[in-house]
Amino acid sequence: MKKGILLLFLPFVSIGARAQAPVPSLEAQIKSALLAAPADKRDGAAVYGYNKNKELVLLRKGSNEMICLADDPAQNGFSASCYHRDLAAFIDRGQALKKAGKSPKEIFDIREEEVKSGKLRMPKQPSTMFIYSASDEKYDRATGEVKDGNFRYVVYIPYATAESTGLPLKPEAPGMPWIMDPGTHRAHIMINPPTKE
Repeated sequence: MKKGILLLFLPFVSIGARAQAPVPSLEAQIKSALLAAPADKRDGAAVYGYNKNKELVLLRKGSNEMICLADDPAQNGFSASCYHRDLAAFIDRGQALKKAGKSPKEIFDIREEEVKSGKLRMPKQPSTMFIYSASDEKYDRATGEVKDGNFRYVVYIPYATAESTGLPLKPEAPGMPWIMDPGTHRAHIMINPPTKE
């Protein structure tokens, strides 16, 4: 099953200078994608990345509940993610809608309607995504090494609210958890540790 890109956290940017850059090797993509996963989940995580035609393909089968997505070679900066398999349908649908030319708002509205109608299923339990990012200068495309990257953590809890979780609507201190998109299919806890830069 094809896995897509989580539209909320991988930025909507135009294809820039990296569009002509060669796709990193399978080994480099797997190595850098797994940096987003918790250490104890890396050995069993499935990894999706890009072939020479820059098409998203399965690079490595997994044996646990985590799916990792390698950095998109057409995007500026480095960004890899690793998410619970129960988020796959949500992510796949977002990718398909993006490919069809839908805007971020259209994607949100379509998925909201599809979740409410039962066409698209979100996890019934909290489900986590880990994102690891860095600037281009800190990413070695040849080796898959990333220096001084930054993590952020997302825990999806569809239709949760500030009232149901006790979380604020914005962080009041570095690293403080808060709730984003409350009351919607995409409600999630955000945790942004202080960056290293």
